[in-house]
Amino acid sequence: MNTKKLATAIATSALLINAMAPAFAFAETTIQVTGNGSYSDNDAKVEQKSTTEVVQTNTANVTNNVSGNASTGGNDANDNTGGDVAIVTGDAKSVADVSNTLNSNSADVVNCNCEDDTKVVISGNGSESDNYVKVKNSNNTGVYQDNDAKVSNSVETKASTGYNDANRNTGGDTTIITGDAKAKASVSTVANANEASIGGGNGHDGGSLRAIISGNGSYSDNDIRIYNNNDTTLVQGNDADIYNWVEAKAKTGSNDANDNTGGDVAISTGDALAIADVDNMVNFNAADLDCGCLTDVKVKIDGNGYESDNDVKVKLNDEKGLFQDNVDYTRNEVDAKAKTGYNEIERSTGDVEHPSDPVIVTGDATTHQNVSNTGNANVIGSGLGFHIPELNVDVDFDLSLFWAWLNASSHTSN
Repeated sequence: MNTKKLATAIATSALLINAMAPAFAFAETTIQVTGNGSYSDNDAKVEQKSTTEVVQTNTANVTNNVSGNASTGGNDANDNTGGDVAIVTGDAKSVADVSNTLNSNSADVVNCNCEDDTKVVISGNGSESDNYVKVKNSNNTGVYQDNDAKVSNSVETKASTGYNDANRNTGGDTTIITGDAKAKASVSTVANANEASIGGGNGHDGGSLRAIISGNGSYSDNDIRIYNNNDTTLVQGNDADIYNWVEAKAKTGSNDANDNTGGDVAISTGDALAIADVDNMVNFNAADLDCGCLTDVKVKIDGNGYESDNDVKVKLNDEKGLFQDNVDYTRNEVDAKAKTGYNEIERSTGDVEHPSDPVIVTGDATTHQNVSNTGNANVIGSGLGFHIPELNVDVDFDLSLFWAWLNASSHTSN
């Protein structure tokens, strides 16, 4: 038996990033301009800016050259005189497995730096007072995930019990019996997966905004300016260039029993089985965006004095940008061959007193080729995860195990 296994697992930047609220984040912001005397001039300006940027980039270049060769054949029993001549071979089995797992990104930005509650109150100030409050909140979240995978797999596996010769023997029986030949080549490549959750599933219901101008004196001038800007950008890109060249050959044939004199002449071959499996799963993006931040806004102007000038301006901006892109160049060349033929019995002379016919009995020749390509999937929405159809390929890998491995790696790094 000749068994070759090659497993390549490259976890480049498999990170679980919990971008929690920064140190200056606030649970509640309260601004009050209240109880000031007449003719007073009161200004309050608050500016808060939070920026979260996550950049994950992976580049993998993998080249696998695997060759497996198992042979019990190539035996000679020629030019013998007297007695029986027999060649009996055992089984030949050659297995080559190649598994590539590479390029994965996972980002979990928990709360988008959103404030919980903001309250602005201008109340109870004297006549002809000038009161001004300006609040500016800016939250920017950017997640950039990019994978580039170049994989070249060259796999050749051969199993042979044939190429046996029993020629020019005199006297007795001449027999060639071969065992089974099995050649199996499996190639599995899983590459380029991005998972990003921004504010999703963390129990954050967003904050409230209250702007109140109430009970100020006559001729007072009261202004509130509130600017809330939330920008979320998610860019996910995958580029996969995969080339698979797979050849599996199994042979029990090409046996010769020629020019024999006396006795029975027989060739009996075992089965030949050649299996080639190729499974490619590349380019998956999953995104869940949920960062509305403000869920409740209330503006109140009430009970202010004669000829007071009251102005509230609230500007809310919530922009989300999601860009998912996949490029897949996959080329598969698969060749599976199984042979039990090319056997020869020629110019043989049997027993004169007990004549019998020369016999060639071959086993079964079976080829199995399975190529499966799954790729370029984009998922947007809560829950994440990919729903990939079950593959009828003889490989020990699926995407659920991939994500389990990814999470385990992330917890270990934390």
